[in-house]
Amino acid sequence: MNDLSGQRIVVTRARQQAAQLSARLRTLGAQVIEFPTIEIRPALDYGPLDAAIRNLPSYDWLIFSSANGVRFFLERLRLYSSKLEDLRAEICAIGPATRRAIQKLGLRVALIPKQYVAESLLEAFAPYDLAGKRILLPRAAVARDLIPIELARRGARVDVVEAYRTVIPEEAPALARQIFSGPGKPDWITFTSSSTVTHFVAAAGAASLEGVRVASIGPVTTATVRKHGIAVAVEAKTFTTDGLVDAILQAL
Repeated sequence: MNDLSGQRIVVTRARQQAAQLSARLRTLGAQVIEFPTIEIRPALDYGPLDAAIRNLPSYDWLIFSSANGVRFFLERLRLYSSKLEDLRAEICAIGPATRRAIQKLGLRVALIPKQYVAESLLEAFAPYDLAGKRILLPRAAVARDLIPIELARRGARVDVVEAYRTVIPEEAPALARQIFSGPGKPDWITFTSSSTVTHFVAAAGAASLEGVRVASIGPVTTATVRKHGIAVAVEAKTFTTDGLVDAILQAL
C-alpha cells in the first residue's frame, strides 16, 4: 500500500513539533488527529545550565539528544551574552532533527550515531579516548541515565544539566475522552518517545487503546509501550518520523 487513505491516525508529539509528521500523513491521505501528550516548558532551575555556559570553554564534548535541548541551550547562551565562538567542544547529535538544529547555527556536528538511541551513541564514542574529558549534556529533566553513566565509566567527567522539561497538557484528559471514548476510534496512534507514551497513559489510560494499532518510533519507545501492557503493531526500522510513517505503510 502506498497511501493511507481512510486511516485515522493520532499524532502525540508536542503541538509545536507535530507539523512535519502530520503533514506527511495528510499528504498520504490520512485523517490526522493531533493529540499532544507532552508540552515543552523551561527548566525549573537554570542554575546548573547557566554555570555550565559560564564555563563553556572547559568542555571537550557537547552532546545534544534533542532539538529542544539545542533551542533552550541557545536561549540561555544568548541571555548571558555568551558567544558560540566560546564553544571549543566537539558536538555530538542524536538524530537528524537535532543535527539540523545545530547546523542551522553554523556549527559542525562531529559525531552522529548510526541509530538514534543511546546505545548507538555509546558505540559511536568507542574510538575516542574519554579519560579526563569534560562532557556537557543539556537535556530534559527526566531522561534515561545510560549515556552519562557509561561515559563516566570510560573516564569522562559528565555534567548533566536540565535544559527543559516535559509536562502533560492540561487539556489532555478531556481531549482523550473525546477521541477514544465510544465508537469511531482512530485506526492508529503514533508514539515518538517514551514521554509521549507515559503521558498518554497518565491522561487517557492504557485501556483506551483497545482496538487501536500502535506505531512506535524505535525500541526504547516500544519497551515503554509494552511496559504499560500495550501491544505494538509496528516499529520503525529507521528511528525517525519518516521511518514511523514507512512502518505504517508497510503494515497496510
